[in-house]
Amino acid sequence: MLLIRNCHLIDPASGTNGVRDILVDGGQICRVACPGEIPSPGEDGRVIDAGGLTAAPGLVDTHVHFRDPGAEYKEDIFTGARAAAAGGVTSVVLMANTTPHVDNEDTLRYVMEKGGKTGIRVYTCANVTMDMAGDELTDMEGLQKAGAVGFTDDGKPLLDEGIARKAMQEAARLHVPISFHEEDPSYIVNNGINAGKVAEYFGIGGSDRQAEISMVRRDLSMALETGATVVIQHISAKEAVELVRQARKKSGRIHAEATPHHFSLTEDAVIEYGTLAKMNPPLRTKEDRQAIIAGLADGTIDLIATDHAPHSAEEKARPLTEAPSGIIGLETSLSLGIMNLVHTGKLTMEQLLACMTVNPAALYGLDAGRIYEGGPADLILFDENEEWVPEKFFSKSQNSPFLAKKLTGKVKYTVCRGRVIYEDNAE
Repeated sequence: MLLIRNCHLIDPASGTNGVRDILVDGGQICRVACPGEIPSPGEDGRVIDAGGLTAAPGLVDTHVHFRDPGAEYKEDIFTGARAAAAGGVTSVVLMANTTPHVDNEDTLRYVMEKGGKTGIRVYTCANVTMDMAGDELTDMEGLQKAGAVGFTDDGKPLLDEGIARKAMQEAARLHVPISFHEEDPSYIVNNGINAGKVAEYFGIGGSDRQAEISMVRRDLSMALETGATVVIQHISAKEAVELVRQARKKSGRIHAEATPHHFSLTEDAVIEYGTLAKMNPPLRTKEDRQAIIAGLADGTIDLIATDHAPHSAEEKARPLTEAPSGIIGLETSLSLGIMNLVHTGKLTMEQLLACMTVNPAALYGLDAGRIYEGGPADLILFDENEEWVPEKFFSKSQNSPFLAKKLTGKVKYTVCRGRVIYEDNAE
């Protein structure tokens, strides 16, 4: 039994925003009450005095790469889960671009069984197409029945319009989300770097914004036509934000995600951090970053997801045009949201947490992202104002421009299934 006293509970799902005590027992939230109304547990119970801390539902990150199976030297399901716990993330939805791909039930089962042995809740998408080749649909119905919570070929765009339409039609029939990586390679010379001043600075070609805009326009049109629940992944261009804004006025089945790095950084970071700021889609301009923040503020973008993408130090040490794209993000996402969205006055804490809890949970039909009596005891306690410097991440990989940088907002406790799975002992 666990009693959390005097926390400032913010639960966007219920609208709760005030000081509460929370009693946890047997993996469930037994009671939420005003301070002093819940008796102390017996000798076998634990009491956490959370005065000065904010309590919220455990974060739900629906765009994560754990590289397992196939590239466990970068990350595996166990190390990824530990990184998630340290960042306050109690539920993750994994991408399917592993080796082998999650285009078959055996690989799906492997991921789910290994995920079940971690301290967090691990869900996974399956692939849209076989071997991510873009020309033959997987058995989406069979994979859904086997446990896949969504479908994506993240890492590769679906270039064949006919295949994309068929995939949306099947996703609509199955009432399951389908997510799209929107980058048309015909507009890209070297991916991971915005085609603009930074590409010119390095004397290389880059990724033109039309690579994203063109595919977002196509897929939103098909989404409205088919009635599919569609997620535009890791949005990076202001024009794409506006396309989503207009589409969401026509359908509540349109969703979009922003990554912490896209709302925190611009292409200038590539000059400062090199390959540690190389990602797909790339960091773009100040105007693009502002448009993403505005999209989060007005609800156009309803999901914040990290696209946690581990790579080894050796890989990231390669030249800019040869190093892989992507950064890790599970352990810094809440801090970056607090620093760049809440403390700047762009979003309220409730808005930030909604994008990181109830919205992604609802999209995937997960019993998560909410605090309610009888519900799962997945929650976090954090200090909104504590400054900290990550000297080493729990992730197996360390590829982040935020390593050794001062951040604000620190996760102090992470609770999943009623167990404290992370506790900050820095003090």
